[in-house]
Amino acid sequence: MKDDVSTEPKLTSSRRTFLKTAATGAAVATFGFPAIVRSAQDLKIVLRDPGGPFTPGFSAAFYEPFKEATGIEVVGVQGQHEPTGLIRAMVESGTHTWNMASLSKASHQSLVNLGYLEPVAPSGGPGKYLSQIPESLRGEFIMGTDVYASLIAYRTDTMGNNPPKNWKDLWDTKGVPGLRALRKHPFDLMEAALMADGVEPKDLYPLDFDRAFRSLDRIKDDVAVWWTGGAQTSQLLKSGEIDALFTWNGRAQVAIDAGAPVALSWDQALYTFEGWTILKGTPNADVCREFIEFCAQGEQQAKYTPHVAYGPTNPSAFKYIPAARAAVLPTNPDYLPNMVAVDSDFWGKHKEAASERFNAWLLG
Repeated sequence: MKDDVSTEPKLTSSRRTFLKTAATGAAVATFGFPAIVRSAQDLKIVLRDPGGPFTPGFSAAFYEPFKEATGIEVVGVQGQHEPTGLIRAMVESGTHTWNMASLSKASHQSLVNLGYLEPVAPSGGPGKYLSQIPESLRGEFIMGTDVYASLIAYRTDTMGNNPPKNWKDLWDTKGVPGLRALRKHPFDLMEAALMADGVEPKDLYPLDFDRAFRSLDRIKDDVAVWWTGGAQTSQLLKSGEIDALFTWNGRAQVAIDAGAPVALSWDQALYTFEGWTILKGTPNADVCREFIEFCAQGEQQAKYTPHVAYGPTNPSAFKYIPAARAAVLPTNPDYLPNMVAVDSDFWGKHKEAASERFNAWLLG
């Protein structure tokens, strides 16, 4: 199929107007995207990203090319996992350490419910590239950058003859022996616990928390590590400290790419997306929107996939991704039929209560 997606965004009249008033000495590059003179130091974006392989991936795909095209510096800062509490504090105090943040859809929804995020599109609506992202992977307050799956990863050298194929197997520590690690957070873990207890994927929502915690009671004493960050799971797999764990496919792929004997089970994998959000009241919000439009380009998204094995949200990205790499991305049609979509709207309403109950259960 012929690719009709230009790789060079065109400068609209509204962008010209904004950029002329945004800084003295603004200029327009001949390739079409706005270029700001480097003396405009106030036009800098500081954002939270997940760190780990995202740092080189997003630098290659977004940060460095955007600076080259516009002169605007983008600084990625690794923040804590699901940093909704930090963002609430920044917005409420008016102290914006970050202008933007990469958030899961569920965490973004909890902040939307509080009114703590800015719309990601200009007042005139989504631009050419943002419009190319399916509506299921973006919203008024988030632009999906990557689709990821929560699944089971295991060491083939210790569990290759009897690997856990689904959540029921992961919970079956006697029938499928090996050291386990689980996520120290209720997101996705509640769904895994329910499927381990026999709940069909189509019947997951609304989540039965009482049943989920009873399921977790059965495995709690057999969990060797409760992990708190994705990079930690990559290391656990590489070192062999853990035989099987619940993690994100991209973090497990880091271990595989490093040569570790690790395999993935896609059956009953949970998938959703994460993406760029703009903190309410942040300075230079319009510059953040320019950055988001830039990141929506399929060719730019393709550039992070050598570093991060998550699926791009602009379908045109696959025109630029080698077939071997495309085969390990969650949007691969061979995996999707057996995967489960996370209900982020549900989590947006229940995150706080679920987190409090989960933390109390861990201490109990």
